[in-house]
Amino acid sequence: MLNLETGIDSLTNFKRQSADYLRQLRATGEPMVLTVNGKAEVVVQDAAAYQKLVEQAARADREETIAAIREGLADVEAGRVKPARKALQALAKRYGIPLTDR
Repeated sequence: MLNLETGIDSLTNFKRQSADYLRQLRATGEPMVLTVNGKAEVVVQDAAAYQKLVEQAARADREETIAAIREGLADVEAGRVKPARKALQALAKRYGIPLTDR
């Protein structure tokens, strides 16, 4: 999580003291926002902390996908479905899209 008291600094300071900043990034695992002319420009983060973040995002994505599949299966079991052709025809009619039979 970004610490608003210590997690924002200028790119100029980062360039001047990069070794110190890298030690801090490794020690805390927290990202840092670097600014240019007072505006946020980039976020830097230790590689291990970034990898952990990527893995957490992938797990969350898988969990959301599994939840959506379960919801779809529950809809099928409850009979809340219609044939794909009818659904496509209804969408085409609603949005004025001409259909062609194939």
